[in-house]
Amino acid sequence: MSEELLINVTPQEIRVALVDNGVLQELQVERSGHRGLVGNIYKGIVRRVLPGMQAAFVDVGLERTAFLHATDIQDDSDEVQGETDIEPRAGHHEVRNVCALLHEGQEVVVQVIKDPLGSKGARLSTRITLPGRYLVYMPFVPRIGVSTRIESPEERFRLKEQLKSAIPPEEAGGYIIRTLAEGMEETDFVGDIDFLRRLWDSIRARLERSPAPSQIHSDLNLAMRMMRDVMSDDIQRVRIDSRETVDAALAFCQGVIPEVADRIEHYSGERPLFDLYNVEDEIERALQSRVTLKSGAYLIIDQTEALTTVDVNTGGFVGRRNQEETIFKTNLEAAAAIARQMRLRNIGGMIIIDFIDMEDEEHKRRVQRALEKAIQSDRTRCNITQISSLGLVEMTRKTHPRKSAPDPLRTLPLLPWPRFHENRRNHLLRNSPRDRP
Repeated sequence: MSEELLINVTPQEIRVALVDNGVLQELQVERSGHRGLVGNIYKGIVRRVLPGMQAAFVDVGLERTAFLHATDIQDDSDEVQGETDIEPRAGHHEVRNVCALLHEGQEVVVQVIKDPLGSKGARLSTRITLPGRYLVYMPFVPRIGVSTRIESPEERFRLKEQLKSAIPPEEAGGYIIRTLAEGMEETDFVGDIDFLRRLWDSIRARLERSPAPSQIHSDLNLAMRMMRDVMSDDIQRVRIDSRETVDAALAFCQGVIPEVADRIEHYSGERPLFDLYNVEDEIERALQSRVTLKSGAYLIIDQTEALTTVDVNTGGFVGRRNQEETIFKTNLEAAAAIARQMRLRNIGGMIIIDFIDMEDEEHKRRVQRALEKAIQSDRTRCNITQISSLGLVEMTRKTHPRKSAPDPLRTLPLLPWPRFHENRRNHLLRNSPRDRP
């Protein structure tokens, strides 16, 4: 496997593409005017407490007051769920009386776990989490958890023991071991712990001297987050078309992940970086509901508010032997393509896949295994049901709040007219002659 991380920087946006053997696998976009708030920490003031909703509205200095539910309020009974890598664990706690937890005028330290959407304000949690490369620091929860994507009981136990040896005796907080930490040793955790503790000390100092409401901390920009969260031994090279961003990435890596600094390079060619790897063409294709496969078969992907449907069709693929073999090969090819499209479009929620009906039970099992294998490389949690007698597969894919915040690619085919013009303007600016930053 030969993967590369491509980072395209303009004054309007940052775009990061993960390319595997020349094929686009994942795309993240962060617009300068639409940066997500997820991960930001605020010192807020409780404005209203609503017992009927078991929630409160908190003023954190944003345009609209933010929403804080009782289940997202930290207390001594909290347990480390270990459900995901870094997401705050919302909605898995017993509902407590919000009036016993908050009162109007109270100052609270909160973190955004879901961005504002439409007329709704941001969703908050008092469970503060700070992600590092291998660990997530929880300053108020003195427990250790492990990402459930690390499945081996022996490895989970080993990692916990390694982390316990690395944690200083005076530590009052806790940690979640991230998926990237699989195979790591005590020495690998030491640097992360030092970085996260220094970061929390600086946040705590700002909390003491800042009035409420005010922003205390914001997460890294998209380029640095991808360096922190995605970089692995499989990624051979990071190419960035902005000298300023290259310098920032090198400085960041030297302090957090020094082992990857030598893989970063500045791209200064005349041809745009994304054009060099045909990423722009891949993006254009991803905006279409029809996805043509190499064999001539095709997928139809339809997204609605409730769910996403994927319909598999043989199209121009007629096969060589018989109809059952043609259908089987089409479904096999479609399984790999569907997994890639889920990542590329960042499709979340309920997904219904309509494979072409197969009579052979062994063919059904092989298509099922092919789909399960294809989604193993997805960093987002997915759940798949068995293929039904009608050839349907029900699948759920969790949408990461950070991914869904700043203009995700998956929303582009449904853009309202004003947003269409915004994307068209960014496209023209991106491809006009300019000096790179």
